[in-house]
Amino acid sequence: MKRRCAWPRNPLAIAYHDREWGVPVRDDRTLFEFLILEGAQAGLSWDTILAKRENYGKAFDGFDPRKIEKYGKKRKARLLKNPGIVRNRLKIEAAVVNARCFLALQKEFGTAARYFWSFVGGKPIQNRRRSLAAVPARTEVSDALSKDLKKRGFKFVGTTIMYAFMQAVGMVNDHTVDCFRYSR
Repeated sequence: MKRRCAWPRNPLAIAYHDREWGVPVRDDRTLFEFLILEGAQAGLSWDTILAKRENYGKAFDGFDPRKIEKYGKKRKARLLKNPGIVRNRLKIEAAVVNARCFLALQKEFGTAARYFWSFVGGKPIQNRRRSLAAVPARTEVSDALSKDLKKRGFKFVGTTIMYAFMQAVGMVNDHTVDCFRYSR
């Protein structure tokens, strides 16, 4: 039996934890996917978002920011009726706004990955958490990232959301030291 972090408690979460969570991501499309998903998760459980992840990919054109930035009133209205995603007007609008802002990041930095990874010096922060209780909801780095993204016009990028994003895309290693994924 593998020892893993305490938070994954269902098969979907376990698979996500074992294969993706904390793995460094430098692919812009995947970074944008997690930006959308983490914003959608605000106020909800990550299990809810994982269960809707496939539907999000279909509803949001494979997380292509070039397509999403063009969503107009009719497309957003259709998304609000889609039971496969979180039907929240502000979160849907944020996805469209964030697509525009994400494309601006790519234009300014060459890749969005270059921008995001600059906040951690290009390599993951290696934490040594002994328990789930030791994992913070935010850090000075997530504060700085959140503040800069907000200044650039992004929505649903508060510091707690950004810390979860950083964990998801491997900018920080918050696997507990007894987890089989810790050293990876």
